[in-house]
Amino acid sequence: MRVLASCTAGLLVVSLLLGVAPAALADHGDEKRALIASRAQASSQSARFATFTTGLTRPGAGELVQELSGSDNARARVSAEILQTVRPDVVLLGGFDNEPGSAAVELFYQNYLRVGQNGKDPLDYPYVYSPSSNAGVPSGFDLDNDAGIDGPGDALGPGAFRGQDAMVLFSRYPIQTDAVRTFRNFLWKDMPGARHDSATTQDGDWYSADELAVLPLSSTSHWDVPVVVAGRTVHVLASHPGAPVAGGSAIQRARTGDEIRFWSDYVRGASYGYDDDGAPGGLKQGERFVVLGDQNIDPLDGGAAATSINQLLDSSLVQDPLPSSEGAVEAAALQGGANATHRADPRFDTVDLEDQGAGNLRADYVLPSRTLRVSSSGVFWPRAGLPGSELTGILPFPASEHRLVYADVVPRDARPR
Repeated sequence: MRVLASCTAGLLVVSLLLGVAPAALADHGDEKRALIASRAQASSQSARFATFTTGLTRPGAGELVQELSGSDNARARVSAEILQTVRPDVVLLGGFDNEPGSAAVELFYQNYLRVGQNGKDPLDYPYVYSPSSNAGVPSGFDLDNDAGIDGPGDALGPGAFRGQDAMVLFSRYPIQTDAVRTFRNFLWKDMPGARHDSATTQDGDWYSADELAVLPLSSTSHWDVPVVVAGRTVHVLASHPGAPVAGGSAIQRARTGDEIRFWSDYVRGASYGYDDDGAPGGLKQGERFVVLGDQNIDPLDGGAAATSINQLLDSSLVQDPLPSSEGAVEAAALQGGANATHRADPRFDTVDLEDQGAGNLRADYVLPSRTLRVSSSGVFWPRAGLPGSELTGILPFPASEHRLVYADVVPRDARPR
């Protein structure tokens, strides 16, 4: 049975009244055993929050829907198997073409997540949050100064079509639909200290007053999605800044930094932000939250834009569980290149980028509030030759250059079940 509830801000919550508890995993290998043990040792009140940039994005509109209409798409199968291995309770998928109508979301769920991959148990998510985003929405302006107004760089958020490279949230826990807030339409110029006019003095690398009058802060969107865990509300704060991890123009990097800074302000209750219903303000003091998403910035090797992610990591309201993996350490040592010059500990890397370019970096985050207790965390990046390493692989990656990142959290004052 399927229930669709349409709410404000383009909200789509799908309730699939078929949910079952995740089943135990097979016992294979030290890293797999550690993953299973962390899951088994978590109390019945814990919840596994995760973020995974899947790479399920295509050059043209409708292409992903066509590919997911069957059950044999290789990249989708590997992405689903990774999810079925880690078994998050709440997961934000980025790098996912979510066009109007969310057909690809439904197909991925029915044809891949609910179908066991290579002996893994299927996943059931009773709740899905799949709203519209800014990705690929025409702005009507030549934002990238290439003498045209209809290219991917001219959209409100980078994209060749509406919903390209967007986000979707799957949850085993109820979503408080009436309390969901989105900030898709919040204008960048309305952010105090916005860096759109001070990023650079390079000719053409700024926006006009008319462009700023329509340009939102969010490349994709900013979501505050409350879920109920063990009788307590936890706010999922999800976003995916659109600028690249490395490179890009100064104005792109400035926008990425301000997109991250928004969450630093929001969790402190800053009053300037207005949601898509026009309501102002941030979280109330003491609220529980988890920041999820590919933020596209490394805290040590991300250049000048790293200031914003460090502001969030250093917040007195946020804890960084420092998810890690042995596979990332191995990859950095084997690949060399830029990795040899990085300042950051490679075990915290979450994305495998070109070694002669940016190298491997930490770009994907699961950051719980200090009102939550973290029982474990990790990055799904097994060492070569161990079970699961075939799912992460090397170029060409079976699923994505990004790795799934997770943390198990417990509300400190959770009610017993």
